Amino acid sequence: MSASHSSGPLAGIGVLVIGDEILSGRRRDRHLQAVIDRLAPRGLVPSWAQFLPDREETIVDLLRRSRRDGATVFCFGGIGATPDDLTRDCAARAFDRPLVRHPGAVELIEGKFGEAAYPKRILMADLPEGAELIPNAFNRVPGFSVEGHFFMPGFPEMAHAMLDWILDHPLADLGDADYAERSLWLADTPESELIDLMDFLCIEHPRLRLFSLPVLGGSRRLLELGLKGDRAEVDRVIGWLTGELSGRGFEVYPERPQ
Repeated sequence: MSASHSSGPLAGIGVLVIGDEILSGRRRDRHLQAVIDRLAPRGLVPSWAQFLPDREETIVDLLRRSRRDGATVFCFGGIGATPDDLTRDCAARAFDRPLVRHPGAVELIEGKFGEAAYPKRILMADLPEGAELIPNAFNRVPGFSVEGHFFMPGFPEMAHAMLDWILDHPLADLGDADYAERSLWLADTPESELIDLMDFLCIEHPRLRLFSLPVLGGSRRLLELGLKGDRAEVDRVIGWLTGELSGRGFEVYPERPQ
């Protein structure tokens, strides 16, 4: 996760949040957690997340790379009609498409605002050629999608309902039923005492991803130790790990102890 672009690959599932107001602290991001919460029941997690300023070349560069790498991207912010809303034009450039007035978007915006749609609100109907519309139940002004990239407004009240629609319709089949994340908890156990065991798990189960998350503060030192990957293998290894740690005299809990 970064506030600027980098040269690494941008494959998998990405979350892109655009806006100076996020980086300056005038607004707090709520989009990344919304995506995480909705992907978890599908056995998925975001592969990467980026927070970008309202800077045209930076946005275009990242979108070109995510397009090249075949990513599925949830993009929030910058699709309005004010001068600092750059995402529609940047998407057109990144996907090598002209920015054209989408007749379906025109109909929705005119239906919402009538004559007041002109001359400025109608600019939100200018989308990359061939874009598909994402319905907006909040105020009918649509988002849009291009080549697996889904562009939504920065307002969570609008965007998260649109995100639900995306996952229920064009991405209804997105998911991995065989993926699981499971963890156990230990009390008053420093990570250093378990590093050899962690190394053993990584060597013996290279297809799984291990995580170790200490919790600081409170009256007791807590450690969450877990694995991600194939559901059957995760369940089997967590069962073995619970018995192994208990046998070594550690306090092991299936949930975070109070």
